[in-house]
Amino acid sequence: MALISLAQGLAHAQQNGYALGAFNVLDTHFLRALYQAAERQRSPFIISIAEVHFKYVSLEHLVAAVRTEAALHDIPVVLHLDHGLHFEAVMQAIRLGFTSVMFDGSTLSYEENVRQTREVVKMCHALGVSVEAELGAVGGDEGGALFGEADSDKFTDPAQAADFVHSTGIDCLAVAIGNAHGKYKGEPKLDFDRLAAIRSTAGIPLVLHGGSGISDADFRRAVSLGINKINFYTGMSQAALGAIEAQIVQRDARYDAFAELLMAVERDIANVVAQQMQVFGSAGRA
Repeated sequence: MALISLAQGLAHAQQNGYALGAFNVLDTHFLRALYQAAERQRSPFIISIAEVHFKYVSLEHLVAAVRTEAALHDIPVVLHLDHGLHFEAVMQAIRLGFTSVMFDGSTLSYEENVRQTREVVKMCHALGVSVEAELGAVGGDEGGALFGEADSDKFTDPAQAADFVHSTGIDCLAVAIGNAHGKYKGEPKLDFDRLAAIRSTAGIPLVLHGGSGISDADFRRAVSLGINKINFYTGMSQAALGAIEAQIVQRDARYDAFAELLMAVERDIANVVAQQMQVFGSAGRA
């Protein structure tokens, strides 16, 4: 199946009351695990490649693998640039055929975030590419720090969200409501009243970053309050590391032991992703 845009995927999610899972890939083992989970759950999903992970991948070859895999399945899939921090990364993604980009201007001043995001939207929409942006600042570190925590001073302001959406023309908005990248320090406490207010003022699909560590009940409540895209990667990475540790403990000298390790990684990632698809409400929607 041909890749779809994020706007198309979010429209269906919004109409049917679920969230699309956005799962980062680093190689074809991650990619195959995602499709195993999606076929098992009959779930649409988002393949994310983060700018901070460009140094670990051959981007051109990975995108070619995504397109090849997509053609083998009838599952609706978005190819998304996650946390694009620089125009160069956005342009590279567009040239390679990504159907969605996130321009992350959350570290900029509000005025500069609006200005740069508006320029990205103008360019991307002319090419049929969807745009996600972030207002406020999600806690933690997208670059791989183990623990993250939210800073209430940087939570998304509902009134400002309305102006930001109107001024930029984005397709969806990543919000900061107590969520954080990486593992949480303590229990995450999402500000659901703030989320409801943002949904009311912004009027577009909302995105929750830092999905690993949030309870199933809180995920479902967030979806009911306007979250239609959920980023989830740390849980996948931890599942892969757990699979590797288990294989190493019981390893032997067979020549195919490494291949078996890779298959275990795929299996455990697929299991984690399949579970999240059920929680997000996307199972059975393909």
